[in-house]
Amino acid sequence: MALPDNGTVWPPSAWAAHYEAMRVDDAWYSGDRRRLARVYTNHPRHTERRRLWGRRSFEHRLDRRDHRLHVPLAGDIAATSAALLFSDMPTIAVADTPTQARLDQLLDEGRAQQVFLGAAEQAAALSGVFLRVTWDRDLVPRPLLTVMQPDGAIPEWRFGLLRAVNFWRELDGSTTSTVWRHFERHEPGRIVHALYEGTAENVGRRVPLTEHPDTADLVDSLDADGDTITTGIQQLTAAYVPNVLPNRLHRGAPIGRSDYAAPVYDLFDSLDETWTSWMRDIRLARARLIVPDGYMRNEGAGKGASFDDDREVWHSLRMPPNEGAGITLNQFDIRVEEHRSTTEAITREAAQSAGYSPQSFGLDGDGAPVTATEVDARNARSMVTRRKKAGYWRHAVADMCHVLLLLDATLFGSRITPDRPRVEFGDGVAESAEQTATTLDLLNRAGAVSTATKVKILNPTWDDTAVQAEVRAILAETGAAAPDPVGAFPN
Repeated sequence: MALPDNGTVWPPSAWAAHYEAMRVDDAWYSGDRRRLARVYTNHPRHTERRRLWGRRSFEHRLDRRDHRLHVPLAGDIAATSAALLFSDMPTIAVADTPTQARLDQLLDEGRAQQVFLGAAEQAAALSGVFLRVTWDRDLVPRPLLTVMQPDGAIPEWRFGLLRAVNFWRELDGSTTSTVWRHFERHEPGRIVHALYEGTAENVGRRVPLTEHPDTADLVDSLDADGDTITTGIQQLTAAYVPNVLPNRLHRGAPIGRSDYAAPVYDLFDSLDETWTSWMRDIRLARARLIVPDGYMRNEGAGKGASFDDDREVWHSLRMPPNEGAGITLNQFDIRVEEHRSTTEAITREAAQSAGYSPQSFGLDGDGAPVTATEVDARNARSMVTRRKKAGYWRHAVADMCHVLLLLDATLFGSRITPDRPRVEFGDGVAESAEQTATTLDLLNRAGAVSTATKVKILNPTWDDTAVQAEVRAILAETGAAAPDPVGAFPN
Protein backbone atom coordinates (compact mmCIF):
# COMPACT_ATOMS: atom_id res chain seq x y z
CA MET A 1 0.00 0.00 0.00
CA ALA A 2 1.04 3.62 -0.49
CA LEU A 3 0.43 6.08 2.33
CA PRO A 4 -2.93 5.14 3.91
CA ASP A 5 -6.11 6.85 2.77
CA ASN A 6 -8.11 8.91 5.22
CA GLY A 7 -10.32 6.74 7.41
CA THR A 8 -8.34 3.54 6.90
CA VAL A 9 -8.81 0.88 9.61
CA TRP A 10 -5.62 0.48 11.63
CA PRO A 11 -3.73 -1.72 11.62
CA PRO A 12 -4.62 -2.94 8.11
CA SER A 13 -6.37 -6.30 8.13
CA ALA A 14 -3.58 -7.88 6.09
CA TRP A 15 -1.09 -7.09 8.87
CA ALA A 16 -3.23 -7.56 11.97
CA ALA A 17 -2.23 -11.23 12.38
CA HIS A 18 1.48 -10.41 11.97
CA TYR A 19 1.28 -7.64 14.57
CA GLU A 20 -0.58 -9.87 17.02
CA ALA A 21 2.10 -12.58 16.73
CA MET A 22 4.82 -9.97 17.26
CA ARG A 23 3.00 -8.69 20.34
CA VAL A 24 3.24 -12.14 21.95
CA ASP A 25 6.87 -12.54 20.86
CA ASP A 26 7.64 -9.10 22.29
CA ALA A 27 6.09 -10.00 25.66
CA TRP A 28 8.30 -13.09 26.05
CA TYR A 29 11.37 -11.27 24.74
CA SER A 30 10.89 -8.35 27.13
CA GLY A 31 10.80 -10.59 30.21
CA ASP A 32 8.28 -8.17 31.74
CA ARG A 33 5.86 -10.12 33.94
CA ARG A 34 3.20 -7.41 33.68
CA ARG A 35 3.41 -7.43 29.90
CA LEU A 36 3.08 -11.21 29.83
CA ALA A 37 0.08 -11.05 32.15
CA ARG A 38 -1.51 -8.37 29.98
CA VAL A 39 -1.07 -10.42 26.81
CA TYR A 40 -2.45 -13.68 28.18
CA THR A 41 -5.10 -12.35 30.55
CA ASN A 42 -6.75 -10.51 27.64
CA HIS A 43 -6.08 -13.14 24.99
CA PRO A 44 -9.12 -13.85 22.77
CA ARG A 45 -8.63 -17.64 23.03
CA HIS A 46 -9.77 -19.23 26.28
CA THR A 47 -7.02 -21.87 26.17
CA GLU A 48 -4.34 -19.16 26.16
CA ARG A 49 -5.90 -17.49 29.20
CA ARG A 50 -5.34 -20.74 31.13
CA ARG A 51 -1.57 -20.40 30.87
CA LEU A 52 0.42 -19.42 33.96
CA TRP A 53 0.44 -15.74 33.01
CA GLY A 54 -3.24 -15.63 32.09
CA ARG A 55 -4.66 -16.95 35.35
CA ARG A 56 -6.52 -14.80 37.82
CA SER A 57 -7.03 -15.97 41.39
CA PHE A 58 -7.13 -14.60 44.91
CA GLU A 59 -3.38 -15.26 45.14
CA HIS A 60 -2.74 -12.63 42.46
CA ARG A 61 -4.78 -9.80 43.90
CA LEU A 62 -3.28 -6.32 44.03
CA ASP A 63 -3.03 -6.48 47.83
CA ARG A 64 -0.99 -9.70 47.78
CA ARG A 65 2.39 -10.57 46.38
CA ASP A 66 2.38 -12.36 43.03
CA HIS A 67 4.56 -15.45 43.50
CA ARG A 68 4.68 -16.36 39.80
CA LEU A 69 8.27 -16.27 38.53
CA HIS A 70 9.64 -15.77 35.04
CA VAL A 71 12.82 -17.30 33.58
CA PRO A 72 14.14 -15.01 30.79
CA LEU A 73 15.03 -17.86 28.43
CA ALA A 74 13.42 -16.05 25.49
CA GLY A 75 15.76 -13.12 25.94
CA ASP A 76 18.74 -15.49 26.29
CA ILE A 77 17.85 -17.17 22.98
CA ALA A 78 17.68 -13.83 21.17
CA ALA A 79 20.93 -12.62 22.75
CA THR A 80 22.69 -15.88 21.83
CA SER A 81 21.55 -15.52 18.22
CA ALA A 82 22.99 -11.99 18.04
CA ALA A 83 26.25 -13.00 19.72
CA LEU A 84 26.78 -15.88 17.29
CA LEU A 85 26.38 -13.49 14.36
CA PHE A 86 28.04 -10.25 15.44
CA SER A 87 30.29 -10.87 18.45
CA ASP A 88 32.99 -10.46 15.80
CA MET A 89 32.38 -7.79 13.19
CA PRO A 90 32.03 -9.27 9.67
CA THR A 91 34.48 -8.25 7.00
CA ILE A 92 32.98 -5.46 4.86
CA ALA A 93 35.32 -4.63 1.97
CA VAL A 94 35.40 -2.72 -1.32
CA ALA A 95 38.14 -2.71 -3.95
CA ASP A 96 38.94 1.03 -3.91
CA THR A 97 41.34 1.95 -1.08
CA PRO A 98 40.05 5.51 -0.35
CA THR A 99 36.48 4.22 -0.43
CA GLN A 100 37.42 1.42 1.99
CA ALA A 101 38.99 3.92 4.36
CA ARG A 102 35.84 6.08 4.31
CA LEU A 103 33.57 3.04 4.77
CA ASP A 104 35.60 1.94 7.78
CA GLN A 105 35.27 5.43 9.22
CA LEU A 106 31.50 5.52 8.66
CA LEU A 107 31.02 2.11 10.29
CA ASP A 108 33.29 2.95 13.22
CA GLU A 109 31.79 6.38 13.93
CA GLY A 110 28.31 4.98 13.45
CA ARG A 111 29.02 2.16 15.96
CA ALA A 112 27.93 -0.36 13.35
CA GLN A 113 28.72 -3.44 15.44
CA GLN A 114 26.45 -2.20 18.23
CA VAL A 115 23.72 -1.49 15.69
CA PHE A 116 24.04 -4.97 14.18
CA LEU A 117 24.07 -6.69 17.59
CA GLY A 118 20.91 -4.93 18.69
CA ALA A 119 19.20 -5.50 15.36
CA ALA A 120 20.09 -9.21 15.28
CA GLU A 121 18.74 -9.75 18.80
CA GLN A 122 15.44 -8.05 17.97
CA ALA A 123 15.20 -9.92 14.68
CA ALA A 124 15.55 -13.27 16.47
CA ALA A 125 12.68 -12.37 18.78
CA LEU A 126 10.31 -10.54 16.41
CA SER A 127 10.83 -12.51 13.15
CA GLY A 128 12.93 -9.88 11.39
CA VAL A 129 14.13 -6.30 11.42
CA PHE A 130 14.64 -3.37 9.05
CA LEU A 131 17.91 -1.52 8.47
CA ARG A 132 17.50 2.11 7.42
CA VAL A 133 19.96 4.76 6.26
CA THR A 134 19.07 8.35 7.11
CA TRP A 135 20.84 11.60 7.97
CA ASP A 136 20.61 14.63 10.23
CA ARG A 137 22.97 17.46 9.31
CA ASP A 138 22.42 19.14 12.68
CA LEU A 139 23.56 15.99 14.48
CA VAL A 140 26.53 14.67 12.47
CA PRO A 141 27.92 15.43 8.98
CA ARG A 142 27.47 11.89 7.66
CA PRO A 143 24.71 9.39 6.90
CA LEU A 144 23.42 7.21 9.75
CA LEU A 145 22.71 3.48 9.85
CA THR A 146 19.65 2.83 12.05
CA VAL A 147 17.27 0.03 12.99
CA MET A 148 13.50 0.04 12.50
CA GLN A 149 11.13 -2.37 14.24
CA PRO A 150 9.00 -4.86 12.25
CA ASP A 151 5.86 -4.10 14.29
CA GLY A 152 6.14 -0.49 13.13
CA ALA A 153 6.50 -1.19 9.42
CA ILE A 154 4.34 -2.18 6.45
CA PRO A 155 6.57 -3.39 3.61
CA GLU A 156 5.68 -3.85 -0.06
CA TRP A 157 7.15 -6.77 -1.98
CA ARG A 158 7.59 -7.70 -5.60
CA PHE A 159 8.88 -11.19 -6.44
CA GLY A 160 10.03 -11.47 -2.85
CA LEU A 161 12.10 -8.27 -3.03
CA LEU A 162 11.42 -5.14 -0.99
CA ARG A 163 10.28 -2.32 -3.29
CA ALA A 164 8.94 0.18 -0.68
CA VAL A 165 8.13 0.35 3.03
CA ASN A 166 6.03 2.53 5.33
CA PHE A 167 7.50 3.06 8.80
CA TRP A 168 5.01 4.42 11.33
CA ARG A 169 5.01 5.40 14.99
CA GLU A 170 2.59 6.85 17.50
CA LEU A 171 3.67 10.28 18.73
CA ASP A 172 3.69 11.83 22.18
CA GLY A 173 0.45 13.51 23.11
CA SER A 174 -1.75 10.66 21.90
CA THR A 175 -4.72 9.84 24.13
CA THR A 176 -7.44 7.20 24.22
CA SER A 177 -9.56 9.35 21.92
CA THR A 178 -6.89 10.93 19.67
CA VAL A 179 -3.84 9.15 18.26
CA TRP A 180 -1.14 10.96 16.28
CA ARG A 181 0.77 8.80 13.78
CA HIS A 182 3.84 9.75 11.80
CA PHE A 183 4.46 7.84 8.55
CA GLU A 184 7.81 7.69 6.79
CA ARG A 185 7.57 6.07 3.37
CA HIS A 186 10.76 4.89 1.67
CA GLU A 187 10.72 4.48 -2.10
CA PRO A 188 13.58 4.33 -4.63
CA GLY A 189 14.92 7.85 -4.90
CA ARG A 190 12.75 9.54 -2.27
CA ILE A 191 11.34 9.55 1.27
CA VAL A 192 7.82 10.82 1.99
CA HIS A 193 6.64 12.06 5.41
CA ALA A 194 3.00 12.30 6.52
CA LEU A 195 1.11 13.03 9.74
CA TYR A 196 -2.31 11.57 10.61
CA GLU A 197 -4.75 12.39 13.38
CA GLY A 198 -6.98 9.43 14.19
CA THR A 199 -8.02 6.92 16.85
CA ALA A 200 -6.68 3.63 18.15
CA GLU A 201 -8.61 1.69 15.48
CA ASN A 202 -8.57 4.22 12.63
CA VAL A 203 -5.76 6.13 10.96
CA GLY A 204 -8.02 9.19 10.71
CA ARG A 205 -7.20 12.12 8.44
CA ARG A 206 -3.95 13.40 7.05
CA VAL A 207 -2.91 16.78 8.45
CA PRO A 208 0.08 19.11 7.86
CA LEU A 209 3.35 18.10 9.52
CA THR A 210 3.38 21.41 11.39
CA GLU A 211 0.42 20.35 13.56
CA HIS A 212 2.61 18.22 15.84
CA PRO A 213 5.91 19.33 17.38
CA ASP A 214 7.62 15.97 16.69
CA THR A 215 7.20 16.40 12.93
CA ALA A 216 7.27 20.18 12.56
CA ASP A 217 11.05 20.31 12.22
CA LEU A 218 10.89 17.98 9.20
CA VAL A 219 9.39 20.76 7.09
CA ASP A 220 12.77 22.45 6.63
CA SER A 221 14.21 19.25 5.11
CA LEU A 222 11.44 18.71 2.56
CA ASP A 223 11.63 19.59 -1.11
CA ALA A 224 10.00 22.88 -2.06
CA ASP A 225 7.15 21.18 -3.92
CA GLY A 226 5.64 19.06 -1.10
CA ASP A 227 6.24 16.48 1.62
CA THR A 228 9.05 14.58 -0.12
CA ILE A 229 12.79 14.37 0.44
CA THR A 230 14.75 13.48 -2.69
CA THR A 231 17.69 11.23 -1.85
CA GLY A 232 19.58 11.71 -5.11
CA ILE A 233 20.15 7.95 -5.53
CA GLN A 234 18.00 5.23 -7.05
CA GLN A 235 18.63 2.62 -4.36
CA LEU A 236 16.04 2.07 -1.62
CA THR A 237 17.24 3.52 1.69
CA ALA A 238 15.84 0.61 3.73
CA ALA A 239 16.35 -3.16 3.75
CA TYR A 240 14.54 -6.03 5.42
CA VAL A 241 16.44 -8.81 7.22
CA PRO A 242 14.29 -11.88 7.89
CA ASN A 243 15.32 -13.90 10.94
CA VAL A 244 14.66 -17.26 9.31
CA LEU A 245 12.57 -18.26 6.30
CA PRO A 246 9.98 -19.49 5.51
CA ASN A 247 7.25 -18.25 7.79
CA ARG A 248 5.35 -21.45 8.56
CA LEU A 249 2.06 -19.71 9.33
CA HIS A 250 2.18 -17.37 6.32
CA ARG A 251 4.01 -19.33 3.65
CA GLY A 252 3.24 -16.94 0.81
CA ALA A 253 4.76 -13.87 2.44
CA PRO A 254 8.52 -13.18 2.58
CA ILE A 255 8.20 -12.40 6.29
CA GLY A 256 10.67 -14.11 8.59
CA ARG A 257 9.72 -16.24 11.57
CA SER A 258 10.72 -15.76 15.17
CA ASP A 259 13.03 -18.15 17.00
CA TYR A 260 10.05 -18.72 19.31
CA ALA A 261 7.76 -19.87 16.48
CA ALA A 262 8.45 -23.61 16.78
CA PRO A 263 6.23 -22.97 18.84
CA VAL A 264 8.33 -22.57 21.97
CA TYR A 265 5.64 -20.69 23.92
CA ASP A 266 4.49 -23.93 25.57
CA LEU A 267 8.04 -24.63 26.76
CA PHE A 268 8.50 -21.08 28.04
CA ASP A 269 5.25 -21.38 29.99
CA SER A 270 6.20 -24.80 31.38
CA LEU A 271 9.60 -23.49 32.45
CA ASP A 272 7.97 -20.65 34.38
CA GLU A 273 5.55 -23.15 35.96
CA THR A 274 8.46 -25.33 37.06
CA TRP A 275 10.48 -22.44 38.45
CA THR A 276 7.43 -21.09 40.28
CA SER A 277 6.78 -24.54 41.77
CA TRP A 278 10.42 -24.85 42.84
CA MET A 279 10.36 -21.52 44.65
CA ARG A 280 7.01 -22.48 46.23
CA ASP A 281 8.69 -25.58 47.68
CA ILE A 282 11.35 -23.34 49.21
CA ARG A 283 8.75 -21.03 50.73
CA LEU A 284 6.73 -23.91 52.19
CA ALA A 285 9.85 -25.64 53.50
CA ARG A 286 10.80 -22.85 55.84
CA ALA A 287 10.93 -24.16 59.41
CA ARG A 288 7.79 -23.33 61.37
CA LEU A 289 6.93 -23.87 65.05
CA ILE A 290 3.52 -25.18 66.14
CA VAL A 291 2.98 -23.73 69.63
CA PRO A 292 0.23 -24.63 72.17
CA ASP A 293 -2.06 -21.86 73.37
CA GLY A 294 -0.35 -21.92 76.76
CA TYR A 295 2.85 -20.62 75.20
CA MET A 296 1.13 -17.58 73.71
CA ARG A 297 1.12 -14.21 75.38
CA ASN A 298 -2.15 -12.31 75.36
CA GLU A 299 -1.53 -8.79 74.04
CA GLY A 300 -4.86 -7.43 75.22
CA ALA A 301 -8.35 -7.01 73.87
CA GLY A 302 -8.38 -6.87 70.11
CA LYS A 303 -4.60 -7.23 69.82
CA GLY A 304 -4.36 -11.02 69.61
CA ALA A 305 -1.54 -13.12 71.01
CA SER A 306 2.18 -13.48 70.28
CA PHE A 307 5.01 -15.92 70.86
CA ASP A 308 8.57 -14.89 71.77
CA ASP A 309 10.90 -17.49 70.26
CA ASP A 310 13.92 -15.88 72.01
CA ARG A 311 12.51 -16.29 75.54
CA GLU A 312 14.65 -18.60 77.71
CA VAL A 313 12.52 -19.18 80.83
CA TRP A 314 8.81 -20.12 80.91
CA HIS A 315 6.68 -20.58 84.03
CA SER A 316 3.08 -21.13 85.09
CA LEU A 317 2.16 -22.80 81.81
CA ARG A 318 -1.16 -24.62 81.90
CA MET A 319 -0.67 -27.49 79.45
CA PRO A 320 -1.64 -31.20 79.49
CA PRO A 321 1.17 -33.54 80.58
CA ASN A 322 0.62 -35.97 77.71
CA GLU A 323 3.41 -36.45 75.16
CA GLY A 324 3.54 -34.17 72.14
CA ALA A 325 1.89 -31.21 73.79
CA GLY A 326 5.00 -29.03 73.57
CA ILE A 327 6.49 -27.05 70.69
CA THR A 328 6.48 -28.97 67.38
CA LEU A 329 8.86 -28.25 64.48
CA ASN A 330 7.31 -28.51 61.02
CA GLN A 331 9.48 -28.46 57.85
CA PHE A 332 8.74 -29.93 54.40
CA ASP A 333 11.23 -31.40 51.94
CA ILE A 334 12.40 -29.41 48.91
CA ARG A 335 12.23 -31.40 45.65
CA VAL A 336 15.49 -30.03 44.29
CA GLU A 337 16.52 -32.81 41.90
CA GLU A 338 13.04 -33.19 40.40
CA HIS A 339 12.78 -29.49 39.65
CA ARG A 340 16.36 -29.21 38.40
CA SER A 341 15.96 -32.13 36.01
CA THR A 342 12.69 -30.77 34.68
CA THR A 343 14.14 -27.28 34.23
CA GLU A 344 17.17 -28.57 32.33
CA ALA A 345 15.03 -30.82 30.13
CA ILE A 346 12.69 -27.96 29.19
CA THR A 347 15.58 -25.57 28.54
CA ARG A 348 17.33 -28.15 26.35
CA GLU A 349 14.17 -28.79 24.32
CA ALA A 350 13.47 -25.07 23.92
CA ALA A 351 17.01 -24.39 22.71
CA GLN A 352 16.86 -27.21 20.16
CA SER A 353 13.42 -26.15 18.95
CA ALA A 354 14.74 -22.62 18.41
CA GLY A 355 17.64 -24.00 16.35
CA TYR A 356 20.51 -24.02 18.86
CA SER A 357 22.66 -26.57 20.62
CA PRO A 358 22.10 -26.99 24.37
CA GLN A 359 25.83 -26.29 24.87
CA SER A 360 25.22 -22.71 23.71
CA PHE A 361 23.21 -22.25 26.93
CA GLY A 362 25.67 -23.95 29.28
CA LEU A 363 24.03 -27.38 29.22
CA ASP A 364 25.78 -30.75 28.82
CA GLY A 365 29.23 -29.24 29.26
CA ASP A 366 31.82 -30.64 31.67
CA GLY A 367 33.91 -27.44 31.79
CA ALA A 368 37.05 -29.08 30.36
CA PRO A 369 39.00 -27.12 27.71
CA VAL A 370 38.23 -28.18 24.15
CA THR A 371 39.66 -27.46 20.71
CA ALA A 372 37.91 -25.36 18.09
CA THR A 373 37.00 -28.53 16.21
CA GLU A 374 35.35 -30.00 19.30
CA VAL A 375 33.50 -26.74 19.94
CA ASP A 376 32.22 -26.77 16.37
CA ALA A 377 31.09 -30.40 16.75
CA ARG A 378 29.30 -29.81 20.06
CA ASN A 379 27.64 -26.66 18.75
CA ALA A 380 26.87 -28.04 15.30
CA ARG A 381 23.19 -27.08 15.49
CA SER A 382 24.01 -23.51 16.58
CA MET A 383 26.64 -23.17 13.85
CA VAL A 384 24.20 -24.32 11.17
CA THR A 385 21.63 -21.79 12.38
CA ARG A 386 24.32 -19.10 12.44
CA ARG A 387 25.34 -19.81 8.83
CA LYS A 388 21.70 -19.71 7.72
CA LYS A 389 21.11 -16.35 9.37
CA ALA A 390 24.40 -14.95 8.10
CA GLY A 391 23.15 -15.57 4.57
CA TYR A 392 20.14 -13.32 5.17
CA TRP A 393 22.22 -10.63 6.86
CA ARG A 394 24.98 -10.58 4.23
CA HIS A 395 22.81 -9.12 1.47
CA ALA A 396 21.05 -6.53 3.63
CA VAL A 397 24.32 -5.32 5.20
CA ALA A 398 25.94 -5.01 1.76
CA ASP A 399 22.96 -3.07 0.39
CA MET A 400 22.85 -0.59 3.28
CA CYS A 401 26.63 -0.07 3.31
CA HIS A 402 26.38 0.71 -0.40
CA VAL A 403 23.64 3.24 0.36
CA LEU A 404 25.82 4.74 3.10
CA LEU A 405 28.59 5.36 0.58
CA LEU A 406 26.22 6.70 -2.07
CA LEU A 407 24.58 9.19 0.29
CA ASP A 408 27.95 10.17 1.71
CA ALA A 409 29.13 11.09 -1.78
CA THR A 410 25.85 12.65 -2.97
CA LEU A 411 24.77 14.63 0.09
CA PHE A 412 28.03 15.18 1.98
CA GLY A 413 30.49 15.58 -0.87
CA SER A 414 32.89 12.75 -0.02
CA ARG A 415 35.35 12.15 -2.87
CA ILE A 416 34.99 8.39 -3.06
CA THR A 417 33.91 5.79 -5.61
CA PRO A 418 30.81 4.17 -4.08
CA ASP A 419 30.57 0.45 -4.68
CA ARG A 420 28.57 -2.41 -3.21
CA PRO A 421 30.89 -4.05 -0.66
CA ARG A 422 31.57 -7.71 -0.14
CA VAL A 423 30.40 -8.98 3.26
CA GLU A 424 31.93 -12.10 4.78
CA PHE A 425 31.18 -13.62 8.18
CA GLY A 426 33.91 -15.51 10.03
CA ASP A 427 33.60 -19.11 11.17
CA GLY A 428 32.39 -18.02 14.63
CA VAL A 429 34.91 -20.18 16.51
CA ALA A 430 38.01 -18.59 18.05
CA GLU A 431 41.01 -20.78 18.81
CA SER A 432 43.24 -20.16 21.82
CA ALA A 433 46.93 -19.29 21.33
CA GLU A 434 47.86 -22.84 22.38
CA GLN A 435 45.52 -24.41 19.83
CA THR A 436 46.81 -22.13 17.07
CA ALA A 437 50.42 -22.99 17.94
CA THR A 438 49.61 -26.73 17.82
CA THR A 439 47.97 -26.36 14.43
CA LEU A 440 50.94 -24.44 13.02
CA ASP A 441 53.38 -27.00 14.42
CA LEU A 442 51.56 -29.89 12.76
CA LEU A 443 51.41 -28.04 9.44
CA ASN A 444 55.10 -27.21 9.67
CA ARG A 445 56.04 -30.84 10.36
CA ALA A 446 54.05 -31.91 7.33
CA GLY A 447 55.87 -29.34 5.21
CA ALA A 448 52.49 -28.02 4.07
CA VAL A 449 52.77 -24.35 5.00
CA SER A 450 55.12 -21.48 4.25
CA THR A 451 56.54 -19.03 6.77
CA ALA A 452 54.38 -16.23 5.33
CA THR A 453 51.23 -18.33 5.73
CA LYS A 454 52.15 -19.20 9.32
CA VAL A 455 52.61 -15.52 10.15
CA LYS A 456 49.29 -14.67 8.51
CA ILE A 457 47.45 -17.38 10.46
CA LEU A 458 48.95 -16.16 13.71
CA ASN A 459 48.20 -12.48 12.90
CA PRO A 460 45.12 -12.41 10.64
CA THR A 461 44.70 -8.63 10.96
CA TRP A 462 48.17 -7.78 9.58
CA ASP A 463 48.55 -6.43 6.05
CA ASP A 464 51.03 -7.84 3.51
CA THR A 465 53.76 -5.33 4.39
CA ALA A 466 53.72 -6.27 8.07
CA VAL A 467 53.63 -9.99 7.21
CA GLN A 468 56.66 -9.75 4.90
CA ALA A 469 58.62 -7.77 7.50
CA GLU A 470 57.93 -10.45 10.11
CA VAL A 471 58.91 -13.20 7.65
CA ARG A 472 62.26 -11.52 6.97
CA ALA A 473 62.92 -11.16 10.71
CA ILE A 474 62.11 -14.83 11.36
CA LEU A 475 64.30 -16.09 8.51
CA ALA A 476 67.18 -13.89 9.62
CA GLU A 477 66.97 -15.07 13.26
CA THR A 478 66.74 -18.74 12.33
CA GLY A 479 69.49 -18.52 9.68
CA ALA A 480 67.11 -19.78 7.03
CA ALA A 481 67.42 -16.66 4.89
CA ALA A 482 69.09 -17.13 1.51
CA PRO A 483 72.78 -15.99 1.53
CA ASP A 484 73.70 -12.74 -0.15
CA PRO A 485 75.06 -13.81 -3.58
CA VAL A 486 77.48 -10.82 -3.64
CA GLY A 487 78.52 -10.68 -0.02
CA ALA A 488 79.45 -14.39 -0.07
CA PHE A 489 82.41 -13.84 -2.49
CA PRO A 490 85.87 -13.31 -0.92
CA ASN A 491 87.42 -9.87 -1.19
